Amino acid sequence: MTATSVTQPDDKSVAVSRVFDAPRELLWQAWTEPKHMAQWFGPQAFTNPVCEIDLRVGGDWRLVMRGPDGSEYPLKGVYREIVRPERIVSSLDVSEHPDSWFDLIEPNRDKSKGRPVYDLSWTVTFEALGGRTRLAIVNRFPSTALRDAFVKIGMGEGWSQSLDKLAQRLAMTGSEQPRG
Repeated sequence: MTATSVTQPDDKSVAVSRVFDAPRELLWQAWTEPKHMAQWFGPQAFTNPVCEIDLRVGGDWRLVMRGPDGSEYPLKGVYREIVRPERIVSSLDVSEHPDSWFDLIEPNRDKSKGRPVYDLSWTVTFEALGGRTRLAIVNRFPSTALRDAFVKIGMGEGWSQSLDKLAQRLAMTGSEQPRG
């Protein structure tokens, strides 16, 4: 199995990449179609009871990851750029995550102000390599401290596990596999 690469290309980013033994169109479908994305997104043992995608510039997306203990981690955003099948840029809002998660990110935060809304985004690119595809995700943060906090709580491991699940999904045969 191909390893996932997790790097910090600058002081406010985490880059994740992996080469998949699948054509770009399959990766695009796995990332942009709710029935497929819900099957692989998130760390091992996490499920996604909610996955909604309005794939257009200005369209919203929402995904709720459920951990093995039943805790839910909602993610949502707005698509800023879509170049099919090459690139997606969207905002990323984690403001509905549980308070316990925010306590890990910012242990000394002023809880009387509620959950913070961070200015997060990600850029996802799909590079065709013959019959293979390099998927690259660049996560952007408003500060180095916030990026470091995400890394400290396991962002790299979470992405690696998620992309392992995606690779397994793409290797499947049958009617549920994304098709070009």
